[in-house]
Amino acid sequence: MVIRKGDIVNMGEYTVSIDVPASHMQNLFGQFDSHIRKIEDDLHVMIINRDGAVRVSGQQEPVEQAVRIVKELLTLSERGNVLEEQSVEYAIELGREHHEDMMLEMDSDCICHTVSGKPIKPKTLGQKQYVDAIRNHMIVFGIGPAGTGKTYLAMAMAVTAFKNNEVNRIILTRPAIEAGEKLGFLPGDLQSKVDPYLRPLYDALYQIMGAESFAKNTEKGLIEVAPLAYMRGRTLDNAYIILDEAQNTTPAQMKMFLTRIGFGSKVVVTGDASQKDLAPDAKSGLDVAARVLSKIDDIAFCKLSSKDVVRHPLVQKIVKAYDDYEAREARYSEKKRNRNYERGKK
Repeated sequence: MVIRKGDIVNMGEYTVSIDVPASHMQNLFGQFDSHIRKIEDDLHVMIINRDGAVRVSGQQEPVEQAVRIVKELLTLSERGNVLEEQSVEYAIELGREHHEDMMLEMDSDCICHTVSGKPIKPKTLGQKQYVDAIRNHMIVFGIGPAGTGKTYLAMAMAVTAFKNNEVNRIILTRPAIEAGEKLGFLPGDLQSKVDPYLRPLYDALYQIMGAESFAKNTEKGLIEVAPLAYMRGRTLDNAYIILDEAQNTTPAQMKMFLTRIGFGSKVVVTGDASQKDLAPDAKSGLDVAARVLSKIDDIAFCKLSSKDVVRHPLVQKIVKAYDDYEAREARYSEKKRNRNYERGKK
Protein backbone atom coordinates (compact mmCIF):
# COMPACT_ATOMS: atom_id res chain seq x y z
CA MET A 1 0.00 0.00 0.00
CA VAL A 2 1.31 3.45 -0.88
CA ILE A 3 1.33 5.85 2.06
CA ARG A 4 1.38 9.48 1.00
CA LYS A 5 3.11 11.93 3.32
CA GLY A 6 2.64 15.66 3.66
CA ASP A 7 2.44 18.59 5.99
CA ILE A 8 -1.08 18.19 7.34
CA VAL A 9 -0.90 21.58 9.03
CA ASN A 10 -1.11 23.21 5.59
CA MET A 11 -4.44 21.51 4.94
CA GLY A 12 -6.19 23.33 7.78
CA GLU A 13 -6.35 23.43 11.51
CA TYR A 14 -8.74 20.54 12.06
CA THR A 15 -7.45 16.95 12.33
CA VAL A 16 -9.18 13.77 13.48
CA SER A 17 -7.49 10.44 14.10
CA ILE A 18 -9.25 7.05 13.69
CA ASP A 19 -7.81 3.77 14.94
CA VAL A 20 -7.92 1.18 12.16
CA PRO A 21 -6.83 -2.45 12.69
CA ALA A 22 -3.99 -3.39 10.37
CA SER A 23 -6.06 -6.28 8.97
CA HIS A 24 -8.61 -3.83 7.54
CA MET A 25 -6.24 -1.12 6.33
CA GLN A 26 -5.80 -2.53 2.81
CA ASN A 27 -9.54 -3.05 2.32
CA LEU A 28 -10.26 0.47 3.57
CA PHE A 29 -7.63 2.20 1.45
CA GLY A 30 -8.20 0.10 -1.69
CA GLN A 31 -5.74 -0.84 -4.39
CA PHE A 32 -3.19 1.97 -4.83
CA ASP A 33 -5.17 3.93 -2.19
CA SER A 34 -8.01 4.37 -4.70
CA HIS A 35 -10.79 4.45 -2.08
CA ILE A 36 -9.10 7.05 0.09
CA ARG A 37 -8.15 9.18 -2.91
CA LYS A 38 -11.79 9.22 -3.97
CA ILE A 39 -12.84 10.56 -0.56
CA GLU A 40 -10.00 13.10 -0.60
CA ASP A 41 -10.88 14.39 -4.07
CA ASP A 42 -14.60 14.68 -3.37
CA LEU A 43 -14.36 16.28 0.08
CA HIS A 44 -11.07 18.19 -0.31
CA VAL A 45 -9.40 16.67 2.74
CA MET A 46 -6.13 14.84 3.32
CA ILE A 47 -6.17 11.27 4.67
CA ILE A 48 -2.99 9.49 5.71
CA ASN A 49 -2.05 6.29 7.53
CA ARG A 50 0.28 7.05 10.41
CA ASP A 51 1.32 4.50 13.03
CA GLY A 52 -1.81 2.32 12.63
CA ALA A 53 -4.20 5.28 12.71
CA VAL A 54 -5.94 7.09 9.88
CA ARG A 55 -5.63 10.86 10.19
CA VAL A 56 -8.07 13.13 8.38
CA SER A 57 -7.14 16.80 8.01
CA GLY A 58 -8.72 19.84 6.43
CA GLN A 59 -11.59 22.21 7.12
CA GLN A 60 -13.78 21.09 9.99
CA GLU A 61 -17.05 20.32 8.20
CA PRO A 62 -15.60 18.20 5.34
CA VAL A 63 -13.25 16.47 7.81
CA GLU A 64 -16.16 15.44 10.04
CA GLN A 65 -18.05 14.22 6.98
CA ALA A 66 -15.01 12.24 5.78
CA VAL A 67 -14.57 10.73 9.25
CA ARG A 68 -18.18 9.51 9.27
CA ILE A 69 -17.69 7.93 5.85
CA VAL A 70 -14.40 6.26 6.84
CA LYS A 71 -16.00 4.85 9.99
CA GLU A 72 -18.93 3.47 8.01
CA LEU A 73 -16.58 1.83 5.51
CA LEU A 74 -14.47 0.42 8.34
CA THR A 75 -17.57 -1.12 9.95
CA LEU A 76 -18.53 -2.67 6.60
CA SER A 77 -15.02 -4.10 6.31
CA GLU A 78 -15.20 -5.51 9.85
CA ARG A 79 -18.46 -7.24 8.88
CA GLY A 80 -16.57 -9.12 6.17
CA ASN A 81 -17.43 -6.98 3.14
CA VAL A 82 -14.89 -6.42 0.39
CA LEU A 83 -15.07 -2.68 -0.27
CA GLU A 84 -15.51 -1.79 -3.93
CA GLU A 85 -15.37 1.47 -5.85
CA GLN A 86 -19.16 1.57 -6.12
CA SER A 87 -19.55 1.18 -2.35
CA VAL A 88 -17.16 4.06 -1.67
CA GLU A 89 -18.85 6.35 -4.20
CA TYR A 90 -22.27 5.60 -2.78
CA ALA A 91 -21.05 6.17 0.78
CA ILE A 92 -19.82 9.61 -0.29
CA GLU A 93 -23.15 10.35 -1.96
CA LEU A 94 -25.09 9.31 1.17
CA GLY A 95 -22.70 11.45 3.22
CA ARG A 96 -23.68 14.54 1.24
CA GLU A 97 -27.31 13.79 2.11
CA HIS A 98 -26.43 12.99 5.77
CA HIS A 99 -27.64 9.38 5.38
CA GLU A 100 -24.35 7.61 6.13
CA ASP A 101 -26.07 5.33 8.65
CA MET A 102 -28.15 3.82 5.83
CA MET A 103 -25.06 1.97 4.55
CA LEU A 104 -25.02 -0.16 7.69
CA GLU A 105 -28.79 -0.63 7.67
CA MET A 106 -28.67 -1.90 4.08
CA ASP A 107 -25.73 -4.16 4.89
CA SER A 108 -27.76 -5.73 7.71
CA ASP A 109 -30.59 -6.64 5.34
CA CYS A 110 -29.36 -9.95 3.88
CA ILE A 111 -32.07 -11.46 1.67
CA CYS A 112 -30.30 -14.78 1.02
CA HIS A 113 -26.99 -16.21 -0.18
CA THR A 114 -25.98 -17.35 -3.63
CA VAL A 115 -24.95 -20.95 -4.20
CA SER A 116 -21.33 -19.80 -3.75
CA GLY A 117 -22.16 -18.25 -0.38
CA LYS A 118 -22.17 -14.59 -1.43
CA PRO A 119 -24.81 -12.57 0.46
CA ILE A 120 -27.46 -10.76 -1.57
CA LYS A 121 -28.30 -7.38 -0.04
CA PRO A 122 -29.77 -4.09 -1.22
CA LYS A 123 -26.90 -1.74 -2.04
CA THR A 124 -28.72 1.57 -2.49
CA LEU A 125 -31.57 3.44 -0.82
CA GLY A 126 -33.78 2.78 -3.84
CA GLN A 127 -33.05 -0.95 -3.67
CA LYS A 128 -33.75 -0.98 0.08
CA GLN A 129 -37.14 0.68 -0.48
CA TYR A 130 -37.85 -1.77 -3.30
CA VAL A 131 -37.06 -4.82 -1.13
CA ASP A 132 -39.15 -3.44 1.75
CA ALA A 133 -42.06 -2.82 -0.64
CA ILE A 134 -41.90 -6.44 -1.84
CA ARG A 135 -42.05 -7.60 1.76
CA ASN A 136 -45.05 -5.43 2.60
CA HIS A 137 -47.22 -5.45 -0.54
CA MET A 138 -48.96 -8.10 -2.59
CA ILE A 139 -48.06 -6.52 -5.94
CA VAL A 140 -44.96 -4.39 -6.55
CA PHE A 141 -43.88 -2.62 -9.73
CA GLY A 142 -40.11 -2.07 -9.91
CA ILE A 143 -39.42 0.52 -12.60
CA GLY A 144 -35.94 1.72 -13.43
CA PRO A 145 -32.94 1.57 -15.78
CA ALA A 146 -30.66 -1.38 -16.47
CA GLY A 147 -28.33 -2.41 -13.68
CA THR A 148 -30.53 -1.39 -10.75
CA GLY A 149 -31.09 -5.00 -9.64
CA LYS A 150 -34.86 -5.02 -10.25
CA THR A 151 -35.08 -8.63 -11.44
CA TYR A 152 -32.20 -10.03 -9.42
CA LEU A 153 -33.52 -8.77 -6.08
CA ALA A 154 -37.04 -9.93 -6.94
CA MET A 155 -35.68 -13.40 -7.68
CA ALA A 156 -33.72 -13.45 -4.43
CA MET A 157 -36.92 -12.57 -2.56
CA ALA A 158 -38.82 -15.28 -4.47
CA VAL A 159 -36.22 -17.98 -3.72
CA THR A 160 -36.20 -16.98 -0.04
CA ALA A 161 -40.01 -17.19 0.18
CA PHE A 162 -39.92 -20.56 -1.61
CA LYS A 163 -37.28 -22.00 0.75
CA ASN A 164 -39.25 -20.71 3.76
CA ASN A 165 -42.41 -22.45 2.46
CA GLU A 166 -44.23 -19.14 2.17
CA VAL A 167 -45.20 -20.09 -1.40
CA ASN A 168 -45.46 -23.45 -3.17
CA ARG A 169 -43.81 -22.45 -6.43
CA ILE A 170 -42.01 -19.74 -8.36
CA ILE A 171 -43.21 -18.56 -11.77
CA LEU A 172 -40.95 -16.34 -13.88
CA THR A 173 -42.22 -14.89 -17.10
CA ARG A 174 -41.42 -12.23 -19.68
CA PRO A 175 -42.80 -11.29 -23.10
CA ALA A 176 -40.98 -13.07 -25.93
CA ILE A 177 -40.13 -10.06 -28.04
CA GLU A 178 -36.92 -9.27 -29.91
CA ALA A 179 -34.77 -6.37 -28.71
CA GLY A 180 -34.92 -4.16 -31.77
CA GLU A 181 -33.85 -6.81 -34.27
CA LYS A 182 -35.42 -9.67 -36.17
CA LEU A 183 -33.99 -13.06 -35.29
CA GLY A 184 -35.88 -14.95 -37.96
CA PHE A 185 -36.86 -18.58 -37.45
CA LEU A 186 -35.14 -20.29 -34.53
CA PRO A 187 -34.39 -24.03 -34.68
CA GLY A 188 -35.67 -26.68 -32.27
CA ASP A 189 -38.89 -27.38 -30.41
CA LEU A 190 -41.08 -24.73 -28.78
CA GLN A 191 -39.02 -24.62 -25.57
CA SER A 192 -35.82 -24.18 -27.58
CA LYS A 193 -37.39 -21.27 -29.45
CA VAL A 194 -38.39 -19.36 -26.32
CA ASP A 195 -35.31 -20.15 -24.21
CA PRO A 196 -33.17 -17.32 -25.71
CA TYR A 197 -35.73 -14.78 -24.49
CA LEU A 198 -35.72 -16.28 -20.99
CA ARG A 199 -31.96 -16.79 -20.67
CA PRO A 200 -31.43 -13.81 -18.28
CA LEU A 201 -33.92 -15.38 -15.88
CA TYR A 202 -32.16 -18.75 -16.03
CA ASP A 203 -28.78 -17.11 -15.39
CA ALA A 204 -30.01 -15.37 -12.25
CA LEU A 205 -31.66 -18.52 -10.92
CA TYR A 206 -28.53 -20.61 -11.50
CA GLN A 207 -26.49 -18.10 -9.50
CA ILE A 208 -28.95 -17.91 -6.60
CA MET A 209 -30.14 -21.54 -6.43
CA GLY A 210 -27.53 -23.55 -8.25
CA ALA A 211 -28.14 -25.46 -11.49
CA GLU A 212 -28.86 -28.78 -9.74
CA SER A 213 -31.49 -27.39 -7.36
CA PHE A 214 -33.07 -25.41 -10.18
CA ALA A 215 -33.27 -28.49 -12.44
CA LYS A 216 -34.75 -30.65 -9.67
CA ASN A 217 -37.46 -28.12 -8.78
CA THR A 218 -38.21 -27.46 -12.44
CA GLU A 219 -38.82 -31.16 -13.06
CA LYS A 220 -41.29 -31.19 -10.17
CA GLY A 221 -43.09 -28.16 -11.61
CA LEU A 222 -42.20 -26.05 -8.57
CA ILE A 223 -40.22 -23.55 -10.63
CA GLU A 224 -41.52 -22.45 -14.00
CA VAL A 225 -39.84 -20.13 -16.50
CA ALA A 226 -42.18 -19.38 -19.37
CA PRO A 227 -43.18 -16.72 -21.92
CA LEU A 228 -46.00 -14.40 -20.91
CA ALA A 229 -48.32 -15.94 -23.50
CA TYR A 230 -48.35 -19.16 -21.43
CA MET A 231 -50.10 -17.34 -18.56
CA ARG A 232 -53.44 -16.91 -20.33
CA GLY A 233 -56.30 -18.91 -18.86
CA ARG A 234 -54.47 -19.82 -15.64
CA THR A 235 -55.15 -18.97 -12.00
CA LEU A 236 -51.96 -18.84 -9.96
CA ASP A 237 -52.45 -19.61 -6.25
CA ASN A 238 -49.71 -19.76 -3.58
CA ALA A 239 -47.06 -18.67 -6.06
CA TYR A 240 -44.33 -16.07 -6.28
CA ILE A 241 -44.75 -14.57 -9.74
CA ILE A 242 -42.24 -12.28 -11.44
CA LEU A 243 -42.99 -10.53 -14.73
CA ASP A 244 -39.75 -9.24 -16.23
CA GLU A 245 -39.30 -6.73 -19.09
CA ALA A 246 -42.85 -5.51 -18.52
CA GLN A 247 -42.29 -2.41 -20.67
CA ASN A 248 -42.67 -4.76 -23.66
CA THR A 249 -46.17 -5.87 -22.72
CA THR A 250 -49.28 -4.42 -24.31
CA PRO A 251 -52.03 -3.05 -22.03
CA ALA A 252 -54.11 -6.18 -22.83
CA GLN A 253 -51.23 -8.49 -21.86
CA MET A 254 -50.64 -6.62 -18.60
CA LYS A 255 -54.33 -6.83 -17.70
CA MET A 256 -54.33 -10.54 -18.56
CA PHE A 257 -51.29 -11.15 -16.36
CA LEU A 258 -52.52 -9.21 -13.33
CA THR A 259 -55.89 -10.97 -13.42
CA ARG A 260 -54.19 -14.39 -13.15
CA ILE A 261 -53.28 -13.78 -9.50
CA GLY A 262 -54.88 -16.13 -6.98
CA PHE A 263 -54.90 -16.47 -3.20
CA GLY A 264 -51.60 -16.59 -1.33
CA SER A 265 -49.61 -15.23 -4.25
CA LYS A 266 -47.14 -12.37 -4.47
CA VAL A 267 -46.32 -10.54 -7.69
CA VAL A 268 -43.34 -8.43 -8.76
CA VAL A 269 -43.43 -6.63 -12.10
CA THR A 270 -40.15 -5.18 -13.37
CA GLY A 271 -39.42 -2.99 -16.35
CA ASP A 272 -37.43 -0.14 -17.84
CA ALA A 273 -39.69 2.42 -19.50
CA SER A 274 -36.74 3.76 -21.53
CA GLN A 275 -36.03 0.44 -23.31
CA LYS A 276 -39.24 -0.49 -25.10
CA ASP A 277 -39.07 -2.91 -28.03
CA LEU A 278 -42.71 -2.42 -29.03
CA ALA A 279 -43.82 -0.86 -32.29
CA PRO A 280 -43.41 2.94 -32.21
CA ASP A 281 -47.17 3.57 -32.09
CA ALA A 282 -47.93 0.84 -29.49
CA LYS A 283 -48.74 1.65 -25.87
CA SER A 284 -46.76 -0.08 -23.13
CA GLY A 285 -48.73 -2.10 -20.61
CA LEU A 286 -46.29 -0.93 -17.93
CA ASP A 287 -47.00 2.76 -18.61
CA VAL A 288 -50.75 2.20 -18.62
CA ALA A 289 -50.61 0.15 -15.38
CA ALA A 290 -48.66 2.93 -13.65
CA ARG A 291 -51.49 5.37 -14.44
CA VAL A 292 -54.42 3.02 -13.81
CA LEU A 293 -53.27 1.25 -10.61
CA SER A 294 -51.32 3.92 -8.74
CA LYS A 295 -54.05 4.56 -6.14
CA ILE A 296 -54.94 0.95 -5.31
CA ASP A 297 -53.98 -0.25 -1.83
CA ASP A 298 -51.47 -3.11 -1.58
CA ILE A 299 -49.94 -2.18 -4.95
CA ALA A 300 -46.61 -0.37 -4.67
CA PHE A 301 -44.66 1.43 -7.38
CA CYS A 302 -40.91 1.73 -6.79
CA LYS A 303 -39.03 3.97 -9.19
CA LEU A 304 -35.29 3.35 -9.30
CA SER A 305 -32.87 5.77 -10.96
CA SER A 306 -29.30 5.98 -12.21
CA LYS A 307 -28.24 6.42 -8.56
CA ASP A 308 -29.35 2.82 -7.95
CA VAL A 309 -27.21 1.26 -10.70
CA VAL A 310 -24.93 -1.33 -9.09
CA ARG A 311 -23.04 -2.56 -12.13
CA HIS A 312 -19.71 -1.09 -13.19
CA PRO A 313 -19.60 2.65 -12.32
CA LEU A 314 -19.39 3.40 -16.05
CA VAL A 315 -22.90 1.95 -16.50
CA GLN A 316 -24.24 4.55 -14.07
CA LYS A 317 -22.63 7.30 -16.13
CA ILE A 318 -24.04 5.85 -19.37
CA VAL A 319 -27.58 5.69 -17.90
CA LYS A 320 -27.26 9.29 -16.63
CA ALA A 321 -25.97 10.50 -20.02
CA TYR A 322 -28.91 8.90 -21.84
CA ASP A 323 -31.38 10.33 -19.29
CA ASP A 324 -29.97 13.82 -19.85
CA TYR A 325 -30.03 13.37 -23.63
CA GLU A 326 -33.64 12.18 -23.65
CA ALA A 327 -34.67 15.06 -21.38
CA ARG A 328 -33.07 17.56 -23.80
CA GLU A 329 -34.76 15.90 -26.76
CA ALA A 330 -38.13 16.06 -24.96
CA ARG A 331 -37.67 19.77 -24.22
CA TYR A 332 -36.68 20.45 -27.84
CA SER A 333 -39.71 18.55 -29.15
CA GLU A 334 -41.99 20.45 -26.78
CA LYS A 335 -40.60 23.79 -27.94
CA LYS A 336 -40.98 22.72 -31.56
CA ARG A 337 -44.62 21.73 -31.01
CA ASN A 338 -45.29 25.07 -29.29
CA ARG A 339 -43.73 27.02 -32.18
CA ASN A 340 -45.77 25.09 -34.72
CA TYR A 341 -48.91 25.70 -32.66
CA GLU A 342 -48.24 29.46 -32.51
CA ARG A 343 -47.65 29.56 -36.26
CA GLY A 344 -50.91 27.72 -36.82
CA LYS A 345 -52.81 30.29 -34.80
CA LYS A 346 -51.49 33.05 -37.04
